[in-house]
Amino acid sequence: MRKFMLITQHLNTYRRAILSLPKHKAWRKEELLTDDLLMARSGKLEVYYAPHNEYFNPLAKIMIIGLTPGFAQMRIAIQAVKAALEKGLCVEEACRQAKEKARFAGSMRSNLMDMLDAINLHKYLNTSSSSELFHAQQSLLHTTSMLRFPVFMNKKNYSGAHPGLMSSQMLKKAALAYVEEEIQLTNAALIIPLGKTVESALNILIKEGKLDENRCLWGFPHPSGANGHRHKQFALHKERMRNKLTEIQW
Repeated sequence: MRKFMLITQHLNTYRRAILSLPKHKAWRKEELLTDDLLMARSGKLEVYYAPHNEYFNPLAKIMIIGLTPGFAQMRIAIQAVKAALEKGLCVEEACRQAKEKARFAGSMRSNLMDMLDAINLHKYLNTSSSSELFHAQQSLLHTTSMLRFPVFMNKKNYSGAHPGLMSSQMLKKAALAYVEEEIQLTNAALIIPLGKTVESALNILIKEGKLDENRCLWGFPHPSGANGHRHKQFALHKERMRNKLTEIQW
């Protein structure tokens, strides 16, 4: 099996739009949330293109699933892929570089690594810290989102509510199709869903017989700084998650 692959190749569609972006990199929303990068729209709900979730690591031991990339991750991913394409790199390599730079970028990544260390995940992966999953040991990790491409409601990051993920036919169809495809391609990875919205969606796949519940580490909060309840949620489930890791055949 290849070390990495592209599961979609939308970058070829949006390549010209990305390369035509202004040279400066501090793009504002009005420069990226444009019709040139628009993938779908339903009322005030919009899906835009970002390249990093097109890259897939089928050999990963850990699969972390968020809800959807936010604007910050979208901008970082497009910055990275634009720079890579301008250097003449191939689409696969450009998406790989975008993935490494954009996934859970910022304080989210720090929060995520702190919580992963607190449940001792790194010990089962023979690494000194979960931070290595984002650096020297990236081959162990696959990150993705229920909604593979950035979703916005009224031009604001979609939070999973108003509308609920499963109450929007556009989002529900996309979410379940995307994650089912990736789960099937990583049939040995431990799945860590981030937050209750992602857990609820995965439970639909479990009920449909498309996902083994034992592959999932339940109770992990979304690491976003906007989630003010994450510390309480994590403390509530930390010991159960630690115990779950001891039961896995690594």
